[in-house]
Amino acid sequence: MLKHWLAAVAGATLLWSGAASAAADLNQFKGKTITYIVATGPGGGYDTYGRLIARYLQKYLPGSRVVVRNVPGAGHIVGANTIYAAKADGLTIGMFNTGLIYDQLIKRQGVLFDLSKFSWIGKASDDTRALMVSNKSGFKNIDDIIKSKAAIKFASSGVGSAAYNDTKILADALHLNVQIVPGFSGNEGEMSMLRNEVVAEVGTAESMEQFVKQGHGYFALALSGDATSLPGVPRASQYVKDDKGKRLLGLVETLSEIGRLTAGPPGIPPAVLAAEREALTAAMKDPQLLAEAKKLALSIDHAPGEVVEAKIKAALAQPPETVAALKAAAGG
Repeated sequence: MLKHWLAAVAGATLLWSGAASAAADLNQFKGKTITYIVATGPGGGYDTYGRLIARYLQKYLPGSRVVVRNVPGAGHIVGANTIYAAKADGLTIGMFNTGLIYDQLIKRQGVLFDLSKFSWIGKASDDTRALMVSNKSGFKNIDDIIKSKAAIKFASSGVGSAAYNDTKILADALHLNVQIVPGFSGNEGEMSMLRNEVVAEVGTAESMEQFVKQGHGYFALALSGDATSLPGVPRASQYVKDDKGKRLLGLVETLSEIGRLTAGPPGIPPAVLAAEREALTAAMKDPQLLAEAKKLALSIDHAPGEVVEAKIKAALAQPPETVAALKAAAGG
């Protein structure tokens, strides 16, 4: 039902967007500087996407200057707080992880934003989540992992991060015997797999794809329902039997559909927001951007801000029992 509703919203908002964009004044940013905040440090996937988007936004907002500012900290919370508190003039926008939906739902300390109130400009890609297993592990498939009576060591970023929450949700939903080893960043988890210290990791398929291509690991499970980028990989939904697990996994699937977001603070004037939405859409269709993205192994699957906003609000509309289960999965 939710997917049908979202599809209807998407169709309606796309028609609205087309009408609105015809009147958008892309020249209103002439002579102005737009700060594009990336909620991570330099390097890595978010920074790469952010810098690519910033360059092409500048192209489609004639006379503007778009500069990237890295604002890392607290699993994207600091960067998101900074965007949210900015002046609503369209001159401060940026990108952060959709895992912040978890943080807002469980009321994590330090969250000063309301995701439903951001001025959503659009998204660049999907964030397909997957379980990757080391070829040194001895586990040949997901069934071997489910049957394991011994605790299996999973690498993860810090407690409370999106990757940590995804790992806990998967372990709880499938009743896996997992020992999460937190504190890894970047490709440190993969390096630990090569040393045979940990045997598995949950993350975005795009970030782990190179490790798989190099023959060091394989995708044992796709957490996203529509993971077209992982043909032949079993879906987690096939293995989840109880309602609590299905609700939590459904939330992960929604987050997977809205990756690499661009947003501004609440209250950006409609004419300004319309121009930035149109510029981002044009940038995402630019043949040069698409060629660069391909060279960088970055997937592009754009959706406009109206669609992103609808999906964000749907993801936040969780019943109390799902929020309680999420708090338990996130360690309270």
